[in-house]
This record gives sequence, structure tokens and C-alpha cells, in this order.
Amino acid sequence: MRQAVILGAGESSRFWPLNSQHKSLIKIMGKPLIFYLLKGLQESGIEEIIIVQSPKRDIEKELTPFNFSNLKFVIQEKPLGTGNALLKAEKLLKDDFLLMNAERLDARDYLKDILEKAERRNLVILAGPTKTPHLFGILKVKGDKVLDIIEKPKKEQAPSNLRNIGFYFLPIDFFDYLKRIPPHPYSLVQAIVLYAKEKEVKMAFTEKRPLFLKFPWDLFRYEEYLFDNFLEDKIGQDTEISKNAKIKGKVQIGRNVKIYRSEILGPCYIGDNTIVETNSLICKYSNLENNTYIGSFTQIKNCICQKNIKIHSGFFGYSIMAQNCEIGAGTVLSCMRFDKEPVKTTLKGERVSTGLRFFGAVLGENTKIGVNCSLMPGVMIGKDCIIGPHSFVKENIEDEKLFYTKFENFKK
Repeated sequence: MRQAVILGAGESSRFWPLNSQHKSLIKIMGKPLIFYLLKGLQESGIEEIIIVQSPKRDIEKELTPFNFSNLKFVIQEKPLGTGNALLKAEKLLKDDFLLMNAERLDARDYLKDILEKAERRNLVILAGPTKTPHLFGILKVKGDKVLDIIEKPKKEQAPSNLRNIGFYFLPIDFFDYLKRIPPHPYSLVQAIVLYAKEKEVKMAFTEKRPLFLKFPWDLFRYEEYLFDNFLEDKIGQDTEISKNAKIKGKVQIGRNVKIYRSEILGPCYIGDNTIVETNSLICKYSNLENNTYIGSFTQIKNCICQKNIKIHSGFFGYSIMAQNCEIGAGTVLSCMRFDKEPVKTTLKGERVSTGLRFFGAVLGENTKIGVNCSLMPGVMIGKDCIIGPHSFVKENIEDEKLFYTKFENFKK
């Protein structure tokens, strides 16, 4: 197996408010998610990787500093679905190949399963069990032979509990079938179903729980996976740690970091040029990217912070912050309901359960929150927003909004 195609041109609309760039570019431990996918494929012997990206070319720009020598890039000009995206790579493909989404960073964990089923060079789909068929394409199978794929069926209408994980081995003649399907969000799946009617499609089954990144809160599993597999217990150069500071567990600390009399409970990642002021607590599975400022009397628990975050004080639990957010003193991002039920949020106008008992807020890039604000569990705030001081936020706020709980008090 010499070539792989990675799809990274989607709009990631379900990933709002973190979709200013492709979702595979969220950084964990100083590197975008797609970096870990590329590294895994490279170490598995894949010689050439073709990345399909949007006209923004954001993936190409983010990967430039890492000097991968085996990458080629193509552009999908319009978001016409995964099938159309794959067609953009056709001219660069020489033989059978692997196909996956850009956030499939655990791909190497399943390569052996895929390739064992591809011995006869037949099309192979990686599948696994699910309890939420309405979120995925569900396979109709006979033994290990795939007969059909039903997109997002209701539970009682699902032909099985086997979901399409989105990792494929495709024979080069698959393009003949793909070209017979008009451009459509599900044209790739429709072409696979057409292929199954005329040739053989096999299922590679895994009982593992593969990573998937549909919604912002799925990032917590990605962070756990990366921390558990790749976090290093080390301290970078020119870092100053107070004698009164306490660091327990595995903690990776970057360069030029200053940690005063505070406590860090690993596993945690603290990026370059970060400052943690006195009497603060950074708890397990927290990721602080470069140039983060944590003020005194701050507690951060299980949070994912991108670069250039400034927090003056308060409590922040199970929350995600895009780059360049600023948060005033005394602000609380609560993460648990009083009734201990899974946290709900609003997605495209509908209330949905995240399935998580603990989930705080998601902040889009460049958002600023004033002092003494309170955000309810599951709230998502768009990019370039301003939340006035002493505000109580219980519902999502769209991009570029100014929000005050009592706006009339601030008109002057």
C-alpha cells in the first residue's frame, strides 16, 4: 500500500463555533490533529499522501512548518461532498489506495484490519458497533459482505448496529463507479453501494471505539487519546517554576513558561510562553497552547485552550476555547447540571444531548467575556463576540454578537 487520500475540504458546519478553519487543525500538544494522522501513516509505510483541502488552503499552511516530504495537495473548489472531493485526487493516484477523513488520527490502529480484508483487492469498509445509528451510515451486511449503507436511520429502522467509520481501502477502478453518481453530499457512499451490487465490498470489523469528530465536545476523547499515547513528561528550556509550585503526574511543559505558586495535576500540556500566576489549579486533561495567561485564583479542569488565551480568574470546567479569547476575573464556566443528567446543547435550532455528564462551554475565536459572568453547561458562543460584565448566559450566542444580560444599563 503506497498511497492514501485524506479528505480535509469540508465546511464542518456541525463543529461550530470552532469551524473558522478545518476541524483537523485544532491543536493538541502544540500540533494540529492532522499531524498525528500523517505521522501514523508515515510510520506505517505509506509513501505518498494526497490531501484534498478547501480554497483557503489552511491545512497546507498549517503543515508547512512540519516539513512532511511525502504530501501532495489538491483543491476542492466548492463543498460538493466527499465523492467530489475524492475525484479531485484521481489524477495523482496510481493504484489501489486508502481513504479517510483528516481527523482520522487513529488510522494506524486499524490498518492491519483493513489490509487483511483487502487481500483480493476488493473494496473494504471499516465498521464498528454503535448505539446511535441516527448519527452515522449503517451497514446492511451478510457475514462480512456489505450489501447496503443506510444514512442516519432511526434506531428501529437500522439494518444493523454496524456503523461506517469512514476509513476505506478502495480499488483504483472505484472511480468508474463514482463518476456514475451525480455530485451529492452522499455520493461517495452511493458509489460504494453501486460497487457492492456489481462487485464485492468487504467489512473489516473492529470492537474498538474509534475516534470521531462531528461535534466540538468530541474533542475531549481526542485529547484523552493523544495524552495517553503521546504526552511526554518533560520541561522545556528557559522555564521558571516556583519552589512553592506543585506538579504531580505527567506534565509536558514548553519553553519560556513561568509557573508561580500554583498546582498542576497531570496529565496536562502547557505550551510555550505560558504564565500561570499564584494560587491557581490546572487539573487533569487540560491542554494550554502557546502564549496562554492564567491569572491568580483560577481553576481549570479538563479544558482545551488554543493559543493566546487570557484568563484572569474563575472556574472553567470541561470547556473549549478557540484562539485569542479573553476572559475577565470571577467568570464561571459551569460544567454539570444539578440533576446530574447528560448536558444538552442547541445544534442547528434543536436541543440535543451531548451524552456527557460534564460539559462546559465552547468559545469561538477572538471572543471576549467581561468580569463576573456565568455560563451554563452546554452553551456555545460564536467567534468575535463580546459578553458584557455580570452577564448570565444560558443560550447559544451567534458569531459577532454583543451580549449583555441587562443591555439597557450599559447604553451610556
